[in-house]
Amino acid sequence: MGGITFGYLARRLTVFFLTIWISATLIWLIPRVAPGDPISAMVARMTRQAGYVENSDVIIEGWKARFGLNDPLPVQYLRYLGNIIRLDFGYSLAFFPTPVNEIIGRALPWTVGLLLVAITITFLLGNFLGALLAWRQTPRLIKYIIPLGMIFTSIPSILAALFLIYVFAYMLDWFPMIGSYARGMQPAFNMEFIASVIKHGTLPALSIVLVSFGYWTLGMRGMMVTVEGEDYMHLARAKGLNPFYVLYRYMVRNAILPQVTALAITLGTLVSGQVLVEYIFSYQGMGTVIFTAIRNQDYTVIQGASFFVIVLTALSVLIIDLIYPMIDPRITYERK
Repeated sequence: MGGITFGYLARRLTVFFLTIWISATLIWLIPRVAPGDPISAMVARMTRQAGYVENSDVIIEGWKARFGLNDPLPVQYLRYLGNIIRLDFGYSLAFFPTPVNEIIGRALPWTVGLLLVAITITFLLGNFLGALLAWRQTPRLIKYIIPLGMIFTSIPSILAALFLIYVFAYMLDWFPMIGSYARGMQPAFNMEFIASVIKHGTLPALSIVLVSFGYWTLGMRGMMVTVEGEDYMHLARAKGLNPFYVLYRYMVRNAILPQVTALAITLGTLVSGQVLVEYIFSYQGMGTVIFTAIRNQDYTVIQGASFFVIVLTALSVLIIDLIYPMIDPRITYERK
């Protein structure tokens, strides 16, 4: 790959795996320092439903032994590391005997699809509007309208989701309130199912876009203003080049790279915001899985779902970092 040395690639891969290891350690440790345990929580739910569970103490101890929760923490940790290397997260504690990989396998495609759509729209829309704000040829009316559209930037995505549900699902009835596709419909690769998925995913994606695009707009405007004063900009105008050509070829192309860097940094924030959005819309993604697992103190599902989200985020950052030379040929990691 042009501009990238083997040494640089090795360092980036080392940081990539080190990030995953540290993150995997944290998601193993945090649930265990919280009060209570998943087995007691499961028996408590059974007690609330049935009114009484006979020999509950024996059941709790038996299940703890079954899942190895009575083992010393170092033993549990080493067993956990061995399992994640094999991508084996065991069984769900709350929905035994359902394997964790089965739960993740059903939810992961929904989260990846929604995240890709939301990030793509947010990044392109925000940078486009930021470029328009800084471009001298932009009509004054548009420069007044764009800041008005950024009022949602100051609120959390969960509040934007509630607002969109109330307006577009409850009052106008244009979109469904919850779900990933129409109830009773079987997943299939046909236009009816695809249309249902798009309709159900519009509001969740829009709630992420509304609260995120403003940051890209302001960042792009700031970079465009910086580029505006460069010598090559004065030369381009002195040569009489088309203003739109100058905007795209000289301003946007030179201002976009820091935005790509910011995208890599903020991916984790976008993912965390999507978790709450998915739960609000009862979207069948990783957000709903993680929220339900936390509520049920389901250690194995929390670990498995969080691990895959972390891997996706770290992999995205790695890919963005490696494609820098493709975006701007002036960037190279080769030694001079």
